[in-house]
Amino acid sequence: MTSEATGSVVRMQEQQGVAVVSIDNPPVNALGAAVRQGLLAAIEEAEANAATRAVLIVGEGKAFIAGADIREFGQPPVPPALPDVCHRIESCAKPVVAAIHGAALGGGLEVALAAHYRLALPAAQLGLPEVKLGLLPGAGGTQRAPRLMGARPAAEMMLSGKPLNARAAQAAGLVDRLAEGTDPVAAGLAYVHELLAANAPVRRTRELAVPDAAAALVELDALAADTARKSRGLFSPQKIVECVRNAVELPFDEGMRRERAAFMECIASPQRAGLIHAFFAEREVAKVPEAKAAAPRPVASIAVIGGGTMGAGITVSALDAGLPVTMIERDDASLARGRAHVEKVHDGLVAKGRMTADAKAAVMARYTGSTRYEDIAAADLVIEAVFEDLEVKKAVFRELDRVCKPGAVLATNTSYLDIDAIAAATECPQDVIGLHFFSPANIMKLLEIVVPVKVSADVVATAFALARTMKKVPVRAGVCDGFIGNRILAVYKQAADYLMEDGASPYEIDAAVRGFGYPMGPFQVTDLAGGDIGWATRKRRAATRDPKARYVEIADRICERGWFGQKTGRGFYLYPEGARTGQPDPEVLAIVDAERARKGVTPRSFTPDEIMRRYLAAMVNEGAKVVAEGIALRPLDVDVTFLSGYGFPRFRGGPMKYADTVGLDTILADIRAFAQEDPLFWQPAPLLEQLVAEGRDFDSLNRAAASA
Repeated sequence: MTSEATGSVVRMQEQQGVAVVSIDNPPVNALGAAVRQGLLAAIEEAEANAATRAVLIVGEGKAFIAGADIREFGQPPVPPALPDVCHRIESCAKPVVAAIHGAALGGGLEVALAAHYRLALPAAQLGLPEVKLGLLPGAGGTQRAPRLMGARPAAEMMLSGKPLNARAAQAAGLVDRLAEGTDPVAAGLAYVHELLAANAPVRRTRELAVPDAAAALVELDALAADTARKSRGLFSPQKIVECVRNAVELPFDEGMRRERAAFMECIASPQRAGLIHAFFAEREVAKVPEAKAAAPRPVASIAVIGGGTMGAGITVSALDAGLPVTMIERDDASLARGRAHVEKVHDGLVAKGRMTADAKAAVMARYTGSTRYEDIAAADLVIEAVFEDLEVKKAVFRELDRVCKPGAVLATNTSYLDIDAIAAATECPQDVIGLHFFSPANIMKLLEIVVPVKVSADVVATAFALARTMKKVPVRAGVCDGFIGNRILAVYKQAADYLMEDGASPYEIDAAVRGFGYPMGPFQVTDLAGGDIGWATRKRRAATRDPKARYVEIADRICERGWFGQKTGRGFYLYPEGARTGQPDPEVLAIVDAERARKGVTPRSFTPDEIMRRYLAAMVNEGAKVVAEGIALRPLDVDVTFLSGYGFPRFRGGPMKYADTVGLDTILADIRAFAQEDPLFWQPAPLLEQLVAEGRDFDSLNRAAASA
């Protein structure tokens, strides 16, 4: 017997007394309404058929079920709800087996948990990642997983959002049996017949008790405290721990009722809206005109010019992506230091047990070092990562122009400089692009792909393809001083400096920014990056600075003393004996007071809310200018830049999404109020004024770009 339920996304075929229920909803068998309806109908049909002895649920293609259908996000719910589907699977009077290959994530794992037995193939990945979208498992995951795994392991899996592989899932208790091969139907049928031969009973997860309840509650108390400390105001992690506690203390049906209530609270939370925006924005940023217009050039090997901190980080990232890398340095001593930087990263992984010595050796076998440019003549792509000086970079690119093969992509890692001017130093400006990695480059996800005026579309497409290979989050940026991120950073850092001179201490400002959800405040970041870097930039810009513009010199006074932050043991904070966490410095406060007195500023106090209103208004206003000028294609590109590279709290969605949340009219009103004190700095972006006048928001520009 073969039947189809709800079109063709769920099929059922009778094989030797087993109803094989196949989910076929490409590309990942997402749990859309048609799949939910089909699963429910298939279980009811199998139970009603006297010839059916058991049910086997499998996924077609490369996944079991990879979670919810993202196309349904924000849409009115269509029955049946997933908890009802899972309840019907679990209530089936005949044994139900889930044979898992590929992804069983979110609702997909909840379907498997509702089955009576679970089999995993080698490629299986099992997880409950809802926390990454500001949610919690809402179809029994918080109630069934603790009954199988134990309370703390289940809660930790949900809080991390990370999947378990097949062996780890079996060790944790989520999976009953492992099978070899790639065919879930064959492996599943063999397991079902084995269970039938043994007269294995229907085994409902809901009827199990959470193991060692008393100890579980103690562990959950500790986990709740740890979660509150780490989650920095996030809503759903606390709710996850609360729901797992309910699984320990309450009957299953009451736990399910409370899980559903908590899930709906998460749905209504602004944090969920911000996290959903971030999720979609990170997928949308790769949709750029050049990638549609041209295919990427092949990249089988790369070269990195410079073995300092940034060059070594880029090298590690490329090596870890499986690419052969040749590092160029000016002399043997510098080259040895560059290799040592690379090895240090991998040695750290080996020491932590996250890499074997053999794996490190295999990675380093792809590394070559040289002091001769001629040795990179065959490289497909070259990334320059030398000192941030335009003339130095031009000299490097003239050398690359001389030795590199025709069609090689030539990239600069500059953070601020004019890439059009760098490209003009070559005979092949169509091959020159900006690849602005963020330090440490082997860890930070953001990659600004900076598009100069003469670059070929296929070079831009190549840069986006490289970002995918290196597992980076790429954002297209236009050429200007600082591109997207550092240009906006310079403006809101000015706002922070003005706040400091007007009466807020650097420590109060940092505390307010952390309270908003950032991991660090702006003055902590300055100390981490090195105050000398910003000082050099300010000196470079001094000649072109508007003489009428306000300029705060407190950071210059600190740098003049040689206090550059963590690396010198002192900056805005004190770092005694190499400490990584700074302590407030009374001498810095004395410098601040002296500068206020010299400028004739009478200090006033600021609340954390007043600090953040200025800080964010400056950020959003400059973001609007960046979008209007085409430096960023869309507001969402600004959001992704700050989420992936600058620590903006993910649950707020990014600065432009945050502005939409509080209302653009509110942001504009703040800017106009602040302009009463400093009209030169607080000039409203024309785009912001236009959107407010038209009753629109930044997301309307995202939607317009998506439909174009």
